[in-house]
Amino acid sequence: MYLCTIMILRKLSILNYKNIREATLTLSPKINCFIGHNGVGKTNVLDAVYYLSFCRSASNPIDSQVIRHEEPFCMIEGLYTGDSEGTELVSCGIKRGVKKHFKRNKKEYKRLSEHLGLIPLVVVAPADTLLIEGGSEERRRLMDMVISQYDRSYIDALTRYNNALLQRNTLLKQEDPAPDPMLLQIWEEQMAESGEEIYRKRDAFVRELVPLFQQFYDQISSGREAVGLEYLSHCQRGPLLEVIQRDRHKDLAVGYSLHGVHRDDLVFTLGGHPMKREGSQGQNKTYAIALKLAQFDFLKRTSSKTTPLLLLDDIFDKLDAERVEQIVRLVSGDAFGQIFITDTNRDHLDQILRGSALDYKIFDVENGEITEKDV
Repeated sequence: MYLCTIMILRKLSILNYKNIREATLTLSPKINCFIGHNGVGKTNVLDAVYYLSFCRSASNPIDSQVIRHEEPFCMIEGLYTGDSEGTELVSCGIKRGVKKHFKRNKKEYKRLSEHLGLIPLVVVAPADTLLIEGGSEERRRLMDMVISQYDRSYIDALTRYNNALLQRNTLLKQEDPAPDPMLLQIWEEQMAESGEEIYRKRDAFVRELVPLFQQFYDQISSGREAVGLEYLSHCQRGPLLEVIQRDRHKDLAVGYSLHGVHRDDLVFTLGGHPMKREGSQGQNKTYAIALKLAQFDFLKRTSSKTTPLLLLDDIFDKLDAERVEQIVRLVSGDAFGQIFITDTNRDHLDQILRGSALDYKIFDVENGEITEKDV
């Protein structure tokens, strides 16, 4: 058994973030439920919590677009406590046309990557079905998001690789004069060196993830279906430099790099067949949730030894009552720490939570206004 620090978000302050004008919330250390109709701002609360972990929004890569309409700036601040007596105050200020300020205990970070992993977090959301239905970039992003939370050197390797890939692609598009073979060689060597480091870390991650994922899927589905997960990479064909250079003539013809870890993928299966083709809506959602819960368990085991925050955004839709009950039973256990849930139906959540002895709070959300309700 491994011991983990449990990081708790005690207080969340939001000003002009998306449709939330102003809110100061004192939170439960276990379960926090945000109830309201679609489009009223429930997900925006969770996105603010996400921002404090990842220095960016989960849904919008452009910082200025998270500022409330007609306002010049926005602020988010979170007060966290761990198992020890100390606290962590994390804050972010974003002003239109100005670089954002991200601070830990009132001291600004020089590099935002220094913050990643301090407050590990896993979010389960409707868009997770894109992992199954979408392109390979969604599945690579999943690997990158988890590994970067516990391995800073991975972020550096990704940065070096992407820079070398960009430089090589620029040369490949060059027609007159033809690209210098020596320059191509330099960028290919950098791609191969960083790419093989990325591959080793992704491969180790997937090997550990698969049994955890299968265990969670089995629990949620009550053992009804068998699922699989396989990692595919050009690095599995031999030394990456050889793989890249072997088809350089094809790359020159198309004007971009056809081989490398930027083409890695995960293959999802149900009963030995592609999940994309075989899975129902409920099975796809179960698959995505099991994958995210496995990430959660994996992050607990890594060097940070910190229990992540868990955000469950509208996850009960399209799932039968039995699967919903299994998920709630799972996340209510001692293995999970603080949880944030959104739903449109308070009766639904009350029914689930009243049967447990867990501490919980319920907040009503309406047009960006958040009100704590009696439980």
